[in-house]
Amino acid sequence: MMVAFGLGASGSGLAEQSPVPFHGDIEKLAKQNRDFRRVLFTGTHTQVVAMSIPSGQEIGAEAHPVDQCFFFVEGEGESVVAGKTGKLQDDDALCVPAGMQHNVRNTGRKPLKLYTLYSPPQHPPGTVHHTKAEAEAAEAKHAR
Repeated sequence: MMVAFGLGASGSGLAEQSPVPFHGDIEKLAKQNRDFRRVLFTGTHTQVVAMSIPSGQEIGAEAHPVDQCFFFVEGEGESVVAGKTGKLQDDDALCVPAGMQHNVRNTGRKPLKLYTLYSPPQHPPGTVHHTKAEAEAAEAKHAR
């Protein structure tokens, strides 16, 4: 399997380098990922991020100024989008329009594994947050 990790894209506001192509088994990479957030590719208009949400935890209620799609590859969970709750399981997809409040919770016994697409990118290229607390600290620092 060949995997190339993206470094960013000129004009994205996140990096001054040109994008590096990504090629890999995204489902396998998402299942193997143990980090809360791991950016796999950052292009000019799209970003691919693998996530692992521990049992009983959640992403946290949020709304982005961009569209976001989630693709679930392992585990069980629930979504809350615009106040409506829905079940999540393997092979499910959830797309959330820009500006819409949403959350994803792990309701199972093992980590909820997924990958998500942001259009346009929302995190610096190459970002890795091992835990949700690490992600929240980085976002608070960036917001200052």
